Amino acid sequence: MKLNMKIAAGLVMILVSAAFYFLHYLIFRDAHHIFIYLLGDVAFVFIEVLLVTLVIHQALHEWEKKSHLKKLNMVIETFFSEFGKHLLVYISNYDRNLGDLRSCVVSEDGCDCAEMEFGPALKKAAKYSADIDINRIDIRKLSKYLKEKRKMMINLLQNPNLMEHESFTETLMAIFHLVEELAARDLDNLSGEDLAHTKVDIERAYNKLVFQWVSYMHYIKKNFPYFFLFAMRTNPFDEKASWIEDHIAGV
Repeated sequence: MKLNMKIAAGLVMILVSAAFYFLHYLIFRDAHHIFIYLLGDVAFVFIEVLLVTLVIHQALHEWEKKSHLKKLNMVIETFFSEFGKHLLVYISNYDRNLGDLRSCVVSEDGCDCAEMEFGPALKKAAKYSADIDINRIDIRKLSKYLKEKRKMMINLLQNPNLMEHESFTETLMAIFHLVEELAARDLDNLSGEDLAHTKVDIERAYNKLVFQWVSYMHYIKKNFPYFFLFAMRTNPFDEKASWIEDHIAGV
């Protein structure tokens, strides 16, 4: 139906145009003049298409993409401020492989954090594989904390903007899966097999969360330096950060 309407509208436009050309001919009796301008206008159409589709459209697309990326990263910043960094602090406390990653994301003594480069850290985080000490971590405490944040994660998953950020969506799904797995188990009577499965679920969510945090640091360092400096003062992997002890106790 819509296609037929478009075809009908196109035919009407062609007929109206032809009528005006015919009226022009009746008044001025100059077919030569009509065809000179008609061919000139038709020839310019291709240049106009080039300008609109390849130049103007591309410029608008890039502007819209940057604007969308800013909004998206504001949501990600909220996620880390309210939830993500606290979860990283707590789980990383039981990560036996954290040393290599920490050396890439924590500034050394006397080193200006503004001079840090997150390119190498991003490559390491993309291949990072944690080793969580499942026997030391308080699973009941972790489960309770995740349940409290369940509604927030559902709201984030319903955000249409985040669906375009595939890796972040996968991170949320991995954390949400961990929430559901812990909620479905009797945490007071976990068998060896249950512990092994829980360890895999925690490591999956944690690995993805590590990559998202490093990726976000890499982005804001280049685009929002003032955000980056604050993020470094609340770095979840910096043992010397003053806020960490309070949040470990609160998770």
